[in-house]
Amino acid sequence: MSSPSALLSGQTPLAVRMRPVSLDEVAGQRHLLRAGSPIVALADPEASSPGAVSIILWGPPGTGKTTLAQAIARSSGRRFVELSAITAGVKDVREVMQEAITQRDLYGQTTILFLDEIHRFTKAQQDALLPGVENGWVILIAATTENPSFSVISPLLSRSLLLTLQPLTDDDIGVLVDRAVSDARGLSGTVALSDEARSALIRLASGDARRALTGLEAAAAVALSHAAAFEADDDGEDREMVVPEVTADDVAQAVDKALLRYDRQGDEHYDVISAFIKSIRGSDPDAALHYLARMIEAGEDPRFIARRLVISASEDVGLADPQALGIAVAAADAVAFIGMPEGRIPLAEATVYLATTAKSNAAYVGIDAAIADIRAGGFGRVPLHLRDAHYPGAKRLGHGRGYRYAHDSEFGIVPQQYLPDELDGRHYYEPKNLGAERDISARLERIRRILGDR
Repeated sequence: MSSPSALLSGQTPLAVRMRPVSLDEVAGQRHLLRAGSPIVALADPEASSPGAVSIILWGPPGTGKTTLAQAIARSSGRRFVELSAITAGVKDVREVMQEAITQRDLYGQTTILFLDEIHRFTKAQQDALLPGVENGWVILIAATTENPSFSVISPLLSRSLLLTLQPLTDDDIGVLVDRAVSDARGLSGTVALSDEARSALIRLASGDARRALTGLEAAAAVALSHAAAFEADDDGEDREMVVPEVTADDVAQAVDKALLRYDRQGDEHYDVISAFIKSIRGSDPDAALHYLARMIEAGEDPRFIARRLVISASEDVGLADPQALGIAVAAADAVAFIGMPEGRIPLAEATVYLATTAKSNAAYVGIDAAIADIRAGGFGRVPLHLRDAHYPGAKRLGHGRGYRYAHDSEFGIVPQQYLPDELDGRHYYEPKNLGAERDISARLERIRRILGDR
């Protein structure tokens, strides 16, 4: 058995050492590993190369994109070339293509090109891949954490099969952790893992295998250091060798906090803010606070969150609660004034207020309907009696003639047409019978009667 120091010091990281050597060892992604699937076909050394399709693997970090590519290479016997879009350029891609042609023509060997983080390639760099993929010089396996619909050019997408990887389940992570503790490539039984520590690692991993194994390695190092310190304090008596146990405290010391799947420029940014707004609209303050916390912990710009709250107050609450917009604006001002982390408090107050108050989108629907009419050409001329009559010659043109001053009326409203003739009688604002709009609805009904319900 290797010594603990050899296993945990100066070696390849545990997450790399524990990468599967075949598809049978891959945890999770069962939906991609069924018999006859493209990945299984690529990994089959008996399968013929002609017709092998290039694939794009899309999924969160730590779900096995690189693992699958390397397992395919080891199992298939095909030539395997790996490039990273972070460091590679067009020149590197062309060199791989030329060498792939040479290997095919001289030795009949097919090349698999694994390109990690393809979303980092520019359009020109991705264009350089097209001839090799289209002509079958290489079988491309590309990996990305960002939505390929936005990050990969259409010609390359159309020539590849898009496969979506899912976050690993708790059971999948548990299998990987247990294997890493006992396997000779991993910790080789130099530590034991308590049930509480195992559960903590699974919880903190958030479906990320790399996170789980990195946390396990760090926690094992903590446990072994405690054991070494205990031995150093020993009185020298012979004692039975006891395998150190990794505890939940060791995990807490080694792993600061759970990994948040959140990319401020990618899908998670849009998905989480979408869920945040929809939770407020749906009057669920608990869900809204959850998504607010996710954004705060991921380092989202608090000004962006505050702006979304102001929009939500206008769009979803509206005049059902006229105070909502003021509270959202006050929260935005407070965040700008006090900064973070204290700014989380006014953000939370505004979030809870908006989620629990009455809702109406009537004003929002109204302005959109009015804009739709304008864009369709339904605007007409301003009625003569409403036109500006203050400049010389305006009265001669009839501007202001017949205008009735509303404040001269007992109720502050006089029968009078305000919309252009083409839109007379058109109603854009239809208040709901919710919150403060109940009163507005009743008042508006009386107003429209006085105006002649035009």
